[in-house]
Amino acid sequence: MSVLPLVFTSGWASGVNAYAVVLLLGVFGATGLSDDVPETLQRPEVLVMAGVLFLCEAVADKIPYVDSAWDSVHTVIRPVAGAWVGALLAGQSGSLSDVAAGLIGGSTALASHTVKAGTRMAVNASPEPFSNVIVSLAEDLGVGGVVAFAMFHPEAAAVIAGVLLLAGLLTLFFLISRIRRFRRRRARRREEKRLGKPAARGRSVSGGR
Repeated sequence: MSVLPLVFTSGWASGVNAYAVVLLLGVFGATGLSDDVPETLQRPEVLVMAGVLFLCEAVADKIPYVDSAWDSVHTVIRPVAGAWVGALLAGQSGSLSDVAAGLIGGSTALASHTVKAGTRMAVNASPEPFSNVIVSLAEDLGVGGVVAFAMFHPEAAAVIAGVLLLAGLLTLFFLISRIRRFRRRRARRREEKRLGKPAARGRSVSGGR
C-alpha cells in the first residue's frame, strides 16, 4: 500500500505542530501499535527532544504575539520537519521515492504553516486572550486526532487533512480581506477626522469675530 496518504497527512500536521507529529509517530512505533513508523522516530533521544519541544510550543502557542514570534521562527523548521518525516516514511515503506515524499511533506507543511501563522496574526488582533488558547487547543487536538487516525486509516485521514487545509486557506483569505477592509475604513475615518478639525476651528473663529 502506498505511503503517500500518510506522508500528506503528516506534512499537513507538521505545518501546525511538527513536534507533536514526531512525538506521536514515535510513540506509535515504539509501543508496537504501528509497523509503518521508521526506527529513527522511535529512538529515545528523539522522543525526549520532541516531547520537550512540544511542551515549549504548547505554552508559547497560547500567549498572544508570542505565538506569532514562535511561528516566524518555525517558518523554516516546520516545512523541513514535514519533508524529513515524509522522506523517512517513504524510506520505510519503499513505495514512494524519498525525494518525492520530502517534496510532498515539505510543501504541505509550508502551506498549513502559512494558514496557522496567518490565522494567529488575525486572532492576535482580538482584544481578549482567550481566543489564542481556544485556537491553540483546537490545533493540538486536531493534529493529535488526525495523525492517530492516519495510522489506521491513512486514506481517510488524508482526505480530512486536505479538507482542513483547504478550509484553512479559505478562512485565511477571508480574514485577510476583512482586516484590510477594517484598516481602510479606520484610515478613512482618521483622515476625515483630521480634515474636519481645522474646518471646525475656522468656523468658531469666524463666528467669534
